[in-house]
Amino acid sequence: MSASQRARVDAKLSRRHPLQRFESPSRGFSGALHNESFGWHLQFLTIIGITICTLCFTFGLIADITSSPTFFTLKNYLALIAAPIEIVISLLYWGLRAIDDALIVPPDLPMPPILYDLGFHLVPAVVLTLDAILLSPPWPTIPTNPQAPMLMLVTSTGIAFAYWWWIELCYSYNGFYPYPLFGILTTIQRVGLFALSGATMWAVGGALRALYAWVNGYETLEELEKVKRAKKMGAEGKWE
Repeated sequence: MSASQRARVDAKLSRRHPLQRFESPSRGFSGALHNESFGWHLQFLTIIGITICTLCFTFGLIADITSSPTFFTLKNYLALIAAPIEIVISLLYWGLRAIDDALIVPPDLPMPPILYDLGFHLVPAVVLTLDAILLSPPWPTIPTNPQAPMLMLVTSTGIAFAYWWWIELCYSYNGFYPYPLFGILTTIQRVGLFALSGATMWAVGGALRALYAWVNGYETLEELEKVKRAKKMGAEGKWE
């Protein structure tokens, strides 16, 4: 082996210990972890969604362990946001990847391994959908708020444009957007993208409520009375 070849091998070996799990320094996982740009990883919609999802399931787990109605209600309120936003993230991510990977990941960075990719961009949407349909009431309060569609429209639109404001703030400090697509679009096009995303999130929330009704039935006065009676008897230590 020539001296130059040995030097290259030694340099590579010295950079990563045999027991070291990942390559570092590198443009992959190490680069992501040590990212010091303004906004850190919370520039990414995926990370924001997973943070909300984690908080939602943390409340759900505490409710399961303690049988706490308070944590159960908190979980259900968070799920109103977490489930639609994770589904929209999955739709946007896989839709854009089907068009061009470079729209969401800079060309000089590697794509994540498939298991990580599914874990970040598909699994949260699936498990939150299952939770919303099978393990949650139709609305956190009883009866369902009659203004639910309007509340969700305002919330969805607010979240979409709050994220737009956030990434523009990060751009003003960093000089780059978290996703290459944002740099390709004009300001008007970005407004359209976020407006469409907010409307899609609202539509997804409506679709989840419709699916819930199809699977579990509609909320009726008789069912509400049964729930109220069961809660009252449970509080009194009595059972039918």
